[in-house]
Amino acid sequence: MKLLLASQSPRRKELLSSLGFEFEVVKIDCEEILPAEIKIEEAAAYLSELKAEAFRSLQADEVLLTADTVVAVDNLILGKPKDEDDAYNMLHNLSGKTHQVYTGITIKTADKIFTETDVADVTFDIITEEEAKYYIQNYKPFDKAGSYGIQEWLGMAKIKNMKGSFYTIMGLPTHLVYKILKENSKV
Repeated sequence: MKLLLASQSPRRKELLSSLGFEFEVVKIDCEEILPAEIKIEEAAAYLSELKAEAFRSLQADEVLLTADTVVAVDNLILGKPKDEDDAYNMLHNLSGKTHQVYTGITIKTADKIFTETDVADVTFDIITEEEAKYYIQNYKPFDKAGSYGIQEWLGMAKIKNMKGSFYTIMGLPTHLVYKILKENSKV
């Protein structure tokens, strides 16, 4: 089977490659809009499946992998920041709190579709204004849900506790991807 990764994320590419899979990166144009009434814990899976459904029909020998990550704090979903002010406000909102990171994955073949979500809890220490500005200026987290990458400076310096998969927080629950691909396809 030919594995197709529908993600431009360098982190997802690196993780899937590290799992030992060969794959081709494909692009999906899909407007990622959540229904107003969606439950936070269902949002990442919804977006992941939305992307998979927007892709062209798959050939019998193809498997498509899509993923989406959402960060939630105080019953509010934090997407990707629009600009520096938005990034700063997100980091300020996460400072000193525990939040959830949900990553949904969808694995689609010509005749089946599997969607699952993994969640991790992340607790930040207090993030000062200077630290937030330093991180935003130097790491430009504009392609990251919640305005941070766990593998970058902010994650190393300010995460004081986490419960769940590091890789889920990074954007791809590798244990789920591996399990589903091995059980359901010849990838």
